[in-house]
Amino acid sequence: MRSKAFFINGGAGRVICSIPALEKYAENHDDFVIVAEGGMNFFKGHPVLHKHAYDYWHKGLFEDKLKMRDCVTPEPYRMWHYYNQKCSLAQAYDMEINGLDEPRELPKPNIRVTKTEGIKALNTLEQIKNTTGKEKAIVIQPFGRGVVNTDGYIFDPTSRSFNLSDISTIINDLKKDYTVLIMSEFQFDTGESKHPHAIPQVPDIRLWAGIIQCADHFLGCDSVGQHIARAMDTTATVVTGSTFPINITYPNVNSFDLFDMGEGIRTYSPLRMTEEDMQDMANDECMTMTKDDVKKVIDSCRKRLGKSTTRKIVKQEPKEEKESCCDDPYCPTSTVKTPTKGFKQ
Repeated sequence: MRSKAFFINGGAGRVICSIPALEKYAENHDDFVIVAEGGMNFFKGHPVLHKHAYDYWHKGLFEDKLKMRDCVTPEPYRMWHYYNQKCSLAQAYDMEINGLDEPRELPKPNIRVTKTEGIKALNTLEQIKNTTGKEKAIVIQPFGRGVVNTDGYIFDPTSRSFNLSDISTIINDLKKDYTVLIMSEFQFDTGESKHPHAIPQVPDIRLWAGIIQCADHFLGCDSVGQHIARAMDTTATVVTGSTFPINITYPNVNSFDLFDMGEGIRTYSPLRMTEEDMQDMANDECMTMTKDDVKKVIDSCRKRLGKSTTRKIVKQEPKEEKESCCDDPYCPTSTVKTPTKGFKQ
């Protein structure tokens, strides 16, 4: 029997969810490779999977690693148990990769952050805390992959992200007492200027993993951040809309508080199966929250974060430029120190 090459594609959330299944496969197989079409970020440094994983552009990949193997592209969205809400994304990967007929319990995803990455994450968080004056920190990821920015108007046609008005209300409440970091590629205004929050433009998803690990709580939707929070044992509040909690999050984990806005009204959207638009149209209001819904999410975050504490606000003075080993603004030796970059007043 020929050995296998597993092609893992899609976003970082899918990649993270494939890790437990691949770990299980490695328990009984040593001769296999992983082609990281979705990026090496979370295979990098993994104690078991790193040696098996390659970027799809790796030199000589086809001749040296693929030509002699059977190539398999797992697609969890096309598994019967997944689209009938009988298993999670991670379990669907497990069934396909390991040839199972039924889903089984899996461990949390295993992500390793290096000491260097951990120090960068901690320094980033400390700089932001020094500006807000709030000791406890929450990372908020308001948008999933489906979000679009049209002339400054941010919305999600797939209804997997927070509505901008709802998340702005939540942010404005929490930042009164806590350091709030927004995990978003889009800058946006919450309409409240008294208390600052940060939207740090961190291009490295592994650095975000370190920040989430250092934070006191996480708030998100159907997004990669919640999978990182699970891997890092960070408590989380997760709000779902057009997607089913059993498919995309962790409904049976005590460290997660789940709020399902789409319960009873959503229609399953067959992603990666069809190109119909009827389901997205039917789910158009699935992430709309009432005032009571917003309050419950805020209460969940506050309960998990606990009593707020303050620290002295540190004024950031301009520094003279010195020679630096790199251009990374988060590197301790960098001359591109911009600790208030990304802050919103």
